Amino acid sequence: MIPVDEYSRIIELLPILCVDIVLRNVRGEYLLVKRANEPKKGRWWVIGGRVRKGEKVEAAVVRKIKEEVSLDVESVHPLGYYEAVSQENPFGLRAPMHAVSIVFSARIDECSTIILDDQGTDWKYSAELPPDFKFHSFVPN
Repeated sequence: MIPVDEYSRIIELLPILCVDIVLRNVRGEYLLVKRANEPKKGRWWVIGGRVRKGEKVEAAVVRKIKEEVSLDVESVHPLGYYEAVSQENPFGLRAPMHAVSIVFSARIDECSTIILDDQGTDWKYSAELPPDFKFHSFVPN
């Protein structure tokens, strides 16, 4: 764990690299988790989080899926990127926040058992992604 003063200094100087994962079941529905923590506390959102130093982004995707919903996935595919820039820091630190997420997709088995960690309070399948989850596609439409 990075001490708060160090982390505050890091986010004051640099954007934070994250991954967000669009998980879909066989019916094409999205798995959303109601967030227990900032950012997006209390909102339905996709699974995701920070990439660790030395960790490949695909490994971060697999790790976040396993941590947040206890699922194993065999393949992930990059879709695009999501960027959040805010003068308010959702972690209560003094620096403004700038995060860049690489957005990935993965399929999950219909028989999968979802077990949440402390990042989420509930989960659901939805026909649509959250309205403010507007990511930029790597492949133009």
